[in-house]
Amino acid sequence: MADQVASVSWTDWHAHPSIIVGVVLITALYLMAVGPLRERFGWAERGSSSQMVLFMLGVLVIVVALLSPLHELGDKYLFSAHMAQHLLLMLVVPPLQLLGVPGWLVDKVLRSPRVLAVSRFLTRPLVAFTFFNAVLVLWHMPVLYDLTLRERDIHILEHVMFLGVAVLMWWPVLSLAKELPRASYITQMVYLFLLPTVPGILGAVITFSDKVLYPWYAEAPRLWNISATTDQEIGGIIMWVPGGMAFLTVLIIVFLVWANQEESKNRTEVLGIGK
Repeated sequence: MADQVASVSWTDWHAHPSIIVGVVLITALYLMAVGPLRERFGWAERGSSSQMVLFMLGVLVIVVALLSPLHELGDKYLFSAHMAQHLLLMLVVPPLQLLGVPGWLVDKVLRSPRVLAVSRFLTRPLVAFTFFNAVLVLWHMPVLYDLTLRERDIHILEHVMFLGVAVLMWWPVLSLAKELPRASYITQMVYLFLLPTVPGILGAVITFSDKVLYPWYAEAPRLWNISATTDQEIGGIIMWVPGGMAFLTVLIIVFLVWANQEESKNRTEVLGIGK
């Protein structure tokens, strides 16, 4: 099978029922919550149009990741395409949707003391860090990774878990909720500095492995004369470099915001003393 040469159509999108139902359900719940339900129950002011745009962009990225030819490339032919898909689900979708959901709506969902207590525990930086990296490493074990490609239900579970732990991972940095606020700026910067460590190590192990780790891709038909070994190396680099750069970029932004606030605070204190 590995000796076969394959071709792919960039216009061939796929209508997987479970994904379509999930996307429609999430979108409908969001639009109802920020629209008719908010007005009916007088929950809070209307969310900004920019938040709605961010949330819908997150939905669009889910559609691209799971219904476009990228999904078929990753499922049938290229480990590197599958890795790019996972980065979209973990590093792009959660930030867009966390910033797209109004803080008051999250606070309404967290009204139950038990739900709030569990959520506070799960979104602690150390806990979120641990869960995210544990799930990432678990699903990249060759036996489980290969199983996701052979069993659709297991594959769906993997993607749901990736999205879930990625939301937890981004929460200490991007939360808009009063009940579950962001971590302090110093904590955020330390957190973001450490986050690339495990994905970087895992990416390096995959990149420099002297054998194809995932039998599915060793057996897959080849695309564009890319060998299974080269494909695996590219996939490892995608996890290692762009993933690390994403955290570094956010770290720089957090530092600049913190530095600007500290400068403004110091200026205010100096002016106050002068008076």
